[in-house]
Amino acid sequence: MMNRLHGQPDSYDKKSKYSFGKTLGAGTYGIVREAESPDGKVAVKIILKKNVRGNEQMVYDEMEMLQRMKHPHIVKFFEWFESKDKYYIVTELATGGELFDRICDRGKFTEKDAAETILQVLEAVNYLHINNVVHRDLKPENLLYLSPSPNSSLVLADFGIAKMLDSNEVLTTMAGSFGYAAPEVMLKHGHSKPVDMWSLGVITYTLLCGYSPFRSENLTDLIQECTSGKITFHNRYWSDVSDDAKDFINQLLQPEPHKRPASQQALNHVWFSGKNATDHNLLPEIRALVAKQRLRRGIDMVKLANRIEALRMQEDDDEDDAPGQTDVPPDAREAAGQALAAHDPQDGVAVPSTPPGGSGTGGRGRLSKIAKGAIFKEVVLAKVREMKADQERQEFEKSLEKGEGTR
Repeated sequence: MMNRLHGQPDSYDKKSKYSFGKTLGAGTYGIVREAESPDGKVAVKIILKKNVRGNEQMVYDEMEMLQRMKHPHIVKFFEWFESKDKYYIVTELATGGELFDRICDRGKFTEKDAAETILQVLEAVNYLHINNVVHRDLKPENLLYLSPSPNSSLVLADFGIAKMLDSNEVLTTMAGSFGYAAPEVMLKHGHSKPVDMWSLGVITYTLLCGYSPFRSENLTDLIQECTSGKITFHNRYWSDVSDDAKDFINQLLQPEPHKRPASQQALNHVWFSGKNATDHNLLPEIRALVAKQRLRRGIDMVKLANRIEALRMQEDDDEDDAPGQTDVPPDAREAAGQALAAHDPQDGVAVPSTPPGGSGTGGRGRLSKIAKGAIFKEVVLAKVREMKADQERQEFEKSLEKGEGTR
């Protein structure tokens, strides 16, 4: 009754069960926060209603889909509720870290280990496809370990742009992440389940050598690279990887979606039998990849802080789940500076490192002027690249429309 008097929906009562903690991430429509529930810690996705006004069905579709998904390698859905201005989606909290970060903590990671890892992801994808769901955003960041335990399961997370398909539905909206999206998505030719198989091919390639099969930094060049049908296995990194693994990758990275194997067919590939998979240690290459990613993550921490602050200003001040300063990791900017400082000068920004306890950081939570300047420079350059990519995307789409108009 009190909820109705205050304009709150009936389901708002459920919110009292949760004590909200730190922010785990921020996206286009809202944030993900850690929360304590009567049954332990959970992840709560909080979506601002005004950010999805006119597209509310998108949120309901995600909640309906998550309710149906029950698989050991898919993050569990618990419940959802709403307030007068937000939706809350409660799911399992994965605390074991992202795929590549977790691998770096191991003493050894072989091709056989890679096959077992990809098999877990493929089993999750196959479950989705059997249930007519396409994830559309498969990438290493969305592959998480449930716990720090050595035997922890790997789970697929983030269903924000996943779609439940009608019988023969073809999707036309842009979706996915740069470098992992299939050619038909970038070309807006219409897409469906095969896009997940393409993304899995990119992940598998990267896992086995420490770099992506497609390295173009703008959309036009990336499309040309992806549609060429040529996948290069550089001898320096691939000489100790089995032909079975290369064949599996080649099958998935087919430019024509109908030529890619369906998920059930891919599960039967000989690579997963382990007959020819090698014991070659892949860790050096993966650690090199992660080291490069840490620079980007340092910059992303700053961008995340800015994103959280922007979202905070949209929130009602009297709500205890509004993101605030405590949501930003206290060492976020310092971590960004350290990532920049440790970065190889040949790859971009050069910032001298400072020994622990030195005066270079200027105290806890502060950065040297050099590091601050480097962060600012990199954020500006990242924004310029983003704007340039958007412009190229628009120009490319216009050229497609002109081409279609002349047919």
